[in-house]
Amino acid sequence: MSIPLGLAIGWLAISNAAAAEATPAAEKLARDAVIVDTHIDAPGQLMSKWADLDEEAPDREFDYPRARAGGLDVAFMSIYTSAGQDEAGTAWGVANQMIDAVEALVQRHPDKFALLRSPGDVARLGKGGKVLLPLGMENGAPIGKDLSNIAFFFDRGIRYITLAHSANNALADSSYQRDKKWNGLSPLGRQAVAEMNRLGIMVDVSHLSDDAAAQAIELSAVPVIASHSAFRHFTPGFERNISDALARQLAAKGGVVQLAFGNGFVDPASAQDLQDYFVAAEAWEQANAARAAAGQPVQTEAEFDAEWEASHPNRTVPIDAVLDQVDHGVALVGIDHLGIGSDFDGVGGNLPTGLKTVADYPRLVAGLQARGYSDADIRKLLGGNLLRAWQAVEDGARR
Repeated sequence: MSIPLGLAIGWLAISNAAAAEATPAAEKLARDAVIVDTHIDAPGQLMSKWADLDEEAPDREFDYPRARAGGLDVAFMSIYTSAGQDEAGTAWGVANQMIDAVEALVQRHPDKFALLRSPGDVARLGKGGKVLLPLGMENGAPIGKDLSNIAFFFDRGIRYITLAHSANNALADSSYQRDKKWNGLSPLGRQAVAEMNRLGIMVDVSHLSDDAAAQAIELSAVPVIASHSAFRHFTPGFERNISDALARQLAAKGGVVQLAFGNGFVDPASAQDLQDYFVAAEAWEQANAARAAAGQPVQTEAEFDAEWEASHPNRTVPIDAVLDQVDHGVALVGIDHLGIGSDFDGVGGNLPTGLKTVADYPRLVAGLQARGYSDADIRKLLGGNLLRAWQAVEDGARR
């Protein structure tokens, strides 16, 4: 039966509004479940200026009051280094400074935060309402060409490593870089996967090229995760999102796709904007280099970004775009292989309506309940699946 266009639009508006509001049942489930978010870029806030995350402030998406309001229990802090820092040889130092900052936050507020290094410690360390902060390394650049750095960073608390980010590095090819260097993993990257398995560090295939992700999943003896990826099914041609084939391969090894919330991942038009940004940024870098070589003034990255943002304002995307990702993932790999990796504080506020901060997980829960998901399955999605995969990686360690 066809639905009149006006009625369909009205129904969609009601559906979106309902999904964006948390019900008492959703709020209770969010409080009772163990919520694990595998990608929050709060360390960037600590580096750009000291942000005392025990207090709520309007310029961030993660802090203690919002985390408790949303029911967040385990927040992986993203230890991110850029391709530029990799090229400059500063990634190792930057990563250590970020880890220092997270440790300082915990030391300043031991009643609110605790470092987490093992999934088996969640219940014990989380007592008293603490938000637990494990560390995930976004970009393997700090490893450089020295595999002993993997053990060094394990000892500092790193529990997953995203092998590459926005550019090819010494370990793997990036999904964002059009010209691939290794046709997947480098020989060193293959050794890195084995070393991560040995130590009990989760291998993360978000940001990797398809070939690099497929090789990492195949080589790993334990489950692999995608710490913050959405499904390419909704954004054809966007290699940064995980393909259906790779998701099936990852799930077959017991892994988990942690769904990102950012508009650039879940909305086709926003994804195109993101792809266009990287193309424009690459052209800008080349033009800047040419201007510098000619002794002409160069444009700063901040100036370039400001111009881009002015001509590409954030789009309005409904929370249903994230719920659709869940529906597709369940149909593709089953509920046991899905989780959440929001990318809060990492996408410049470019987030769907109703999912703007860590306080909003109950709205996601309400949307899932409205679509008929059982509380048991929602608990798996919110954190149970990731904790299972992490425990399997830990159990497989041979250190």
